[in-house]
Amino acid sequence: MLDLLSDGERTVTEIARPFRISQPGVSQHLRVLRQAGLVQATRDGRERRYRLNAEGLRDVYDWVAHYERFWSGKLEGLRRYLEKTHGQDHS
Repeated sequence: MLDLLSDGERTVTEIARPFRISQPGVSQHLRVLRQAGLVQATRDGRERRYRLNAEGLRDVYDWVAHYERFWSGKLEGLRRYLEKTHGQDHS
């Protein structure tokens, strides 16, 4: 859903189209994303239009970056181990 909204504002119907869940299910997901500050909604007549709040992703990015450093180090260690034990470059 966040990927769809990264392309621009959409209605619940437009967001639901590519998924195999009901429109009320999509609305529930959007409510959680709105409460988390990841999307914003505006009323357009009878519909709500949703847009990505990219600033809300900053905390997620920072959290993932911490673990990216962890996994990068582990994968580098695995590469060195494989080179040592198999004598090949696996990069």
